[in-house]
Amino acid sequence: MDFRPIPREPDAFQQSVTADDIQAMCRRAFGSTVQVTSAVELGGGMYNTTYRIAANGLGAPVILRIAPAPGRQFVSEYQLMRNEYATVPYLAPIADLIPRVLFADWSQEITGRDWMVQSHLDGAPAPDRLGDYPRTLWPGYFAQLGTIAKDVHAVRGPHFGHVAGPGHPTWSAAVIASLSAIADDVNSVSLDAADVRKVADLASEHRKVLDEITQPRLLTGDLWTVNTMLAAAPTPVISGVLDLDRTLFGDPAADWTIRMASAKQDERTAFWDTYGPRAATSADAWRALVYEARHLGAIRLERHRLHNTDGVHSTYDSMATVLSQLT
Repeated sequence: MDFRPIPREPDAFQQSVTADDIQAMCRRAFGSTVQVTSAVELGGGMYNTTYRIAANGLGAPVILRIAPAPGRQFVSEYQLMRNEYATVPYLAPIADLIPRVLFADWSQEITGRDWMVQSHLDGAPAPDRLGDYPRTLWPGYFAQLGTIAKDVHAVRGPHFGHVAGPGHPTWSAAVIASLSAIADDVNSVSLDAADVRKVADLASEHRKVLDEITQPRLLTGDLWTVNTMLAAAPTPVISGVLDLDRTLFGDPAADWTIRMASAKQDERTAFWDTYGPRAATSADAWRALVYEARHLGAIRLERHRLHNTDGVHSTYDSMATVLSQLT
C-alpha cells in the first residue's frame, strides 16, 4: 500500500490510523478480497481524518472518513458523523451534489472510532479553485450557494435540535441546550464560560421570542465555501457539497451559512438574490444575536482545539459586544 498520512504533532487533534487499520476497514466494507493500493490523507478539514482510497476490485477511488475517538469529542460536537449519516435522507433536494454513503461502521471494533466510506466527488475544493476565476464571476458562485441553502432550509424536520437527536419540542429548548453544552465544553478545557452561560440565561428568560419559530427546518450547520467542490468549467460551478455533519432542525436564520452570507458586503451579496431577503423584525434581530453568541462559543472551542490562543481571546471581546446588545 502507498500509505501517505499527514505528519502531525502527537498532541494534534486529528490523528491518523495505521495502514493495517485502513486495510481492515476496506475489507469489512467491500469484502476480504479487496486489497488497498493507495491511502492518501486529505487536508482541508479540521475535525475528521479523511483519506482518498484506491483498491484493487474497486472501479473508482472512494473516501474514507474517520471520526475522532469518543473521548476527544466535545459534548456539543458528540457523534457528528452519526448525525451526518442520519441526515442523508433529508438531503434529497441536493442529492446530486452530496457523496453517497457506501458503508458505515459504528462498532468501533477496528480503531475505537466511528468511520464511513463515501463516494469520491470529482472537482476541486472551492478554496483552491475559486481564486483562479476573475472576481467578476464570483457572484455566480455565491448565487448557487444561495440556491443550495434555500433548498435545504425548505426541508421540514420532526423535532428541534440535532438531526440524530436528542430532539426537543421547542426551538428555545434546543437553543438553550446547545448553549449549555457549549458552556460545559468551554469549562472542560479550563476556559471561562460565564458569557456563554449568560446568553443561555437570557435565552431562557426570553424563550417566547425564540419560540416564535414553530416549524423545525433543516440547517446545514456549517455550509460555506470550504464545504463545496467546483467543476472544471469556464465559470465557477458547484459540483459537490461535503461534510454536512453539524446539521440540525431549527430556525434557518441560525445557520452558519446565513452568518457568513451576512458577514461582508462583497460578491457574496449575490447569495440573497437566490435565497431571498432576510426577515428584519426586532424579534429577528434579537434572535440573530443569540445565534451569533452560539456561533462564537463554537468558534472558541475550535480555536482552542487548534491551539489558537489569540483567536480564543478575541471571542471574549466579540461575545461582550453581543451581550451588550442583548441586554
